[in-house]
Amino acid sequence: MNVTQRKGLQRFKKSCMVALLAAGLLMGAAGGAKAIDFKAQGEWLMGFGLADATLTEHTREPGHGPKEKVNDNDMFGAAQRLRLQLDAVASEALSGTVYFEIGTQNWGKADEGGALGADGNSAIKLKNAYIDWVIPQTEARMRMGIQALALPNMAGGSSILDADVAAVVGNYKFNENVGLTAFWARPVNDNFNAKKYGINDSKAKDNYLDNMDLFAVSLPMTFDGIEITPWAMYGLLGRNALRGLEDPNNDEPWATNDGVLGLTISGLTPGFNYVGGNSPLNSRSTSKQYGNMFWAGLPVGITMFDPLNIEFDINYGYVEEMGRFDVMKRGDANDIVRGSTQRQGFVVKALVEYKLDWATPGIFGWYGSGDDGNIKNGSERMPSIAGAGNFTSFVGDGNLAWGAGPGDVADWNMSYAGTWGIGGQLKDISFLEDLKHTLRVAYWGGTNAPSMVKYMENAYSWREGYGGDGPYLTTNDGLLEFNLINQWQIYENLEANLELGYVVNMMDQDTWKKDGYYNGGGNGSFDKKDAWKAQLVFAYSF
Repeated sequence: MNVTQRKGLQRFKKSCMVALLAAGLLMGAAGGAKAIDFKAQGEWLMGFGLADATLTEHTREPGHGPKEKVNDNDMFGAAQRLRLQLDAVASEALSGTVYFEIGTQNWGKADEGGALGADGNSAIKLKNAYIDWVIPQTEARMRMGIQALALPNMAGGSSILDADVAAVVGNYKFNENVGLTAFWARPVNDNFNAKKYGINDSKAKDNYLDNMDLFAVSLPMTFDGIEITPWAMYGLLGRNALRGLEDPNNDEPWATNDGVLGLTISGLTPGFNYVGGNSPLNSRSTSKQYGNMFWAGLPVGITMFDPLNIEFDINYGYVEEMGRFDVMKRGDANDIVRGSTQRQGFVVKALVEYKLDWATPGIFGWYGSGDDGNIKNGSERMPSIAGAGNFTSFVGDGNLAWGAGPGDVADWNMSYAGTWGIGGQLKDISFLEDLKHTLRVAYWGGTNAPSMVKYMENAYSWREGYGGDGPYLTTNDGLLEFNLINQWQIYENLEANLELGYVVNMMDQDTWKKDGYYNGGGNGSFDKKDAWKAQLVFAYSF
C-alpha cells in the first residue's frame, strides 16, 4: 500500500468515526427529546473600524533635532465574533444554559483563525454555564453557575459590578410589588503563584488566602410609577487574592472575553512611583488573613410623570487596609511616603429625559469622590469590582461594546471613580422607519487632588488605570466627548450599527509636566492628543 492509499484509508476511517459520532448524538437527542426541550439562540458580529483610541502620542528626539512622532498603532481593523447559547428546558421549574463564544477573530491574524486558510487556533470559550431551578413547593428561584451578574443600578449602569462571574443567586417574590434577591459570588480563587509573580515571601503559599467572596442582598420594590431597589454587599478579600495583578508577566487569569475584570478595590491609584516591588496589590498585613469589603446602593426610577423619566443612583464602597506600600516623590529619592491600601468613596448618578414622538432628549450627570492628596490615609475613590458605566459610548460603554480600534479609551471599564461629568443627549431620533440616531455630548472632569501627581511614576500615569478603572483626572483636567450612533434595522434579525466618536483631550499640561518630568522611562516622551473612532458593525441575532 503506497502513501496515497494509506492517506485515503486514514481519511475513510476518520469519516466513518465522524459519521458514527453524529449518529450517536442524533440518537441521544432523539431519546431525550421526550423530556427535554432544546432552544438555541446566538449572535454574529462583523465589525470594521478606523480609530485612534489613545490619548497620548509617543515622540522621540533624534539626536538634538526636533521631536519626531512615533506611529506604532494600526488604525484600521476588521473582526468577527460568534456567540451561541443553548438552553435545555425540562420544565418551567428546571433548565440549564450553556453559552459559548468563538473569537474574537481579527481578520488576517493567524493564531485566531482569521488568516489565509482560516484554520488557526480560534478558541471556543465558555462564557456562561448555569442551571435554573425552583425550590419545590415554593416560589423561590435559584440560578447556580457562571453567569452574567450585575448589581442593581439606574442612570448610567453599574459603577461597581456588571460581569460574568461564578455565583449562586436566589430570587423570591413576596407579592407583585416586593421581592428579595441574594447571591454569593466568587470572582477570584486559586490564581496566586508566588514564584510566577516574583514574590519572595515565605508566608505566601500558592493558592492560599487568595480568594475573594462576595455576599449581597437586594430588595426590589415596584409600585405605580416608581421602582426602588436598596441593596448591600459584603466581601472577604484574601491577602493574596490580588497580589501580582500588576505584574507585566501576569497572564491575567481573571481576564474575561469582554475585558479584564476591574479588581480595582485594593486602594490602588494608577501609576504610583512604587519603591521596589511593594505596590498596593503586592502589599500585605502580617496580622490579617482577610480584609473586609462593603458596598451599598440605592437606585431609583420614577416614571409616574410619563413621558418624563427620572433616574438616580447612589453608591458607596469601602475596602479595609490590607497593608502599606512605599511611594517615592517623583524625581526625589529622599522623599518616600508610606501609602495605605484602604479605599472608600461614593458615586452619585442621575438622568432626566422626556420622550417625544421623534426623539428622547435628556440630561445626565455624575459625581465621584476623589483622592484628597494624602496617600498615607488611602484612596478616597470608590472601589469597584468590574464597573460598567454606560452614560457615553466611547469613554463609557453605552453602545455596542465591541469593534476595532483598541486603546486607552476603548479598554476602560468605567466606574466613574474620581471623576464628575455632565452631558446632554438626543436619543432614538427617528424620521425614517427602521432608522434611528443618538447624538450625545459630555464633559468629564476630575475630583482628585492635583498634589497626587507628584507621586506618579510619569506624566502619562493618568491614563494607566490598572484593570480598566478609567482615567485618573485631577481637578485641573478634563475630557470632552462627542458620540453619534446610527442604527439601521435591515431585517428583523439584522442590524447595521455605525458609531462615530471623538474625545477632546483637555488634560492640564502644567499639572502633569511639573519638574520638567514628562517622559516615558527614557524611550522618548508622550504628549497628549485627541482620540477618535468610526466603527461599522453588522449584528445578526436569532
